[in-house]
Amino acid sequence: MRNIRPLLLIVLSLLIGAMAVAFAIRWIGQRTEVATTKVVVASRDLVFGTQLKEGMLEVIDWPASGTLKEPVSDPKAIYQRIINTQIMRGEPVLNSKLAAQGEKAGLSALLHEGSRAVTVRVNEIVGVAGFALPGNYVDVMVHATDKTNRPISKIVLERILVLALAQDASTGETKPRVVNAVTLEVTPQQAEQIDLARSVGALSLVLRSQVDTGRVSTTGVRMDDLFKQGEFQVPSVAPTNSDKNKSEAPPPRSFTRSSSDRLEIIRGISKTLE
Repeated sequence: MRNIRPLLLIVLSLLIGAMAVAFAIRWIGQRTEVATTKVVVASRDLVFGTQLKEGMLEVIDWPASGTLKEPVSDPKAIYQRIINTQIMRGEPVLNSKLAAQGEKAGLSALLHEGSRAVTVRVNEIVGVAGFALPGNYVDVMVHATDKTNRPISKIVLERILVLALAQDASTGETKPRVVNAVTLEVTPQQAEQIDLARSVGALSLVLRSQVDTGRVSTTGVRMDDLFKQGEFQVPSVAPTNSDKNKSEAPPPRSFTRSSSDRLEIIRGISKTLE
């Protein structure tokens, strides 16, 4: 009887411990439980212009508190749609990243409503040495002549989106590329400005920061403005003591020859006075 009592205490302690552990696990599970919703994500990396098909998408649980704008919950609803930007594996597929229903793949899928695409011919220098990549913003500058036939450089368009380099509109590339044409997204009025600007002068692209949304009004730069700050001027130097002494010294004496100051010159057997 004495041997049974310790065993009963041990068993009772184990039961109480197991109940405490089970209660703790249940409490932790309730605390960590988060409301979720079904969201369609890419099952692999998808490049711009890809037409969505079966096997490219999957549905996962996404926190309902997540700030997703226009998420997709049914993959069948977006099959055959074209994506207008690169989507990485596991990234949610949003309606804002899809081209309009029935639109075919191509550069037009990238254009926003009311926008136009215009291609500008550049070289490795004018095209900011290949550092203007799709998705970057640039300013368009023209070098022409003004009304007085003087050279002038002026920024005519600001914060213009680069859609493509030559024939490539992929936004996943980060290495600079030297191309001979850049396609820009502009409004109809900006398209007219670019067409006129390239007919009267040479166009240059000025790369700008992605976060710089400000506007700058300039009057352009002419030849006079270019050298205005670089004119050479002889600096004024304070006179030294030696210079002062020189300036205070009397002027040199000038000697004039009088009529009596004549020289006797003998040439052979003849003698003359000069």
